[in-house]
Amino acid sequence: MLNNLQATATLHNGVEMPWFGLGVFKVEEGPELVNAVKAAIKQGYRSIDTAAIYGNEEGVGQGIREGLKEAGITREEIFVTSKVWNADLGYESTIAAYEKSLSKLGLEYLDLYLIHWPVEGKYKEAWRALEALYKEGKVKAIGVSNFQIHHLEDVIKDADVKPMVNQVECHPRLTQKELQAFCKEQGIQLEAWSPLMQGELLDNEVLQAIAAKHGKSVAQVILRWDLQNEIVTIPKSTKEHRIVENSSVFDFQLTDEEMIKIDGLNQNHRVGPDPDNFDF
Repeated sequence: MLNNLQATATLHNGVEMPWFGLGVFKVEEGPELVNAVKAAIKQGYRSIDTAAIYGNEEGVGQGIREGLKEAGITREEIFVTSKVWNADLGYESTIAAYEKSLSKLGLEYLDLYLIHWPVEGKYKEAWRALEALYKEGKVKAIGVSNFQIHHLEDVIKDADVKPMVNQVECHPRLTQKELQAFCKEQGIQLEAWSPLMQGELLDNEVLQAIAAKHGKSVAQVILRWDLQNEIVTIPKSTKEHRIVENSSVFDFQLTDEEMIKIDGLNQNHRVGPDPDNFDF
């Protein structure tokens, strides 16, 4: 049941992944970052998502250690994700990148390791490295990020282990319905980055009307929509009151009619790069 912050989705290998987590994209190293991670753990968050390219794994690791201590919980009770950057997508280099992320985070293992972008000609070799890390028990689950259906098909056809997660840009202006249906069929959990479209949806009238009806904020309505669509979501915030507000989405339910209205906002509009056309 999706009724609290610790509720989990079961990945196809049996690993439990929280439906709701904290994202730290563009949050720089420093006290603000450490305090955001600590605040999230204190407020009941059990999932933290970072990436090598964010340049903040050390602060995330510190926030996790201090947060666990203050909350009196163990490492096993928290789900930590990081991602291998494009420049490191080769077999040996991906394994080295994993070790580097672990060491920066100060952790013994990661719960989820993702290929950050589907760089043509490179992601399959990186996938072999992720499979090796997974088979050696160094990571609990492996997956991809920003993969379209054709990228997933390409990986799956030669894979020993199918990706467990695909983390993509997803919000009411980019509902990703086809990708979601494909992932569901394949047993791959879809996860949303930029679920609030970097704030661009907060003054949307359709969402405002639904929010007013439930006595909730637009952000809460969007995050609830994710959860009811069975999409894992990781909103980013560094402010404790916002971290609390974002996660207060387990005490109301959107109606089928409201879900359809929100789906109707789709324009296939991205705020981030196009996975079929990027050059970094």
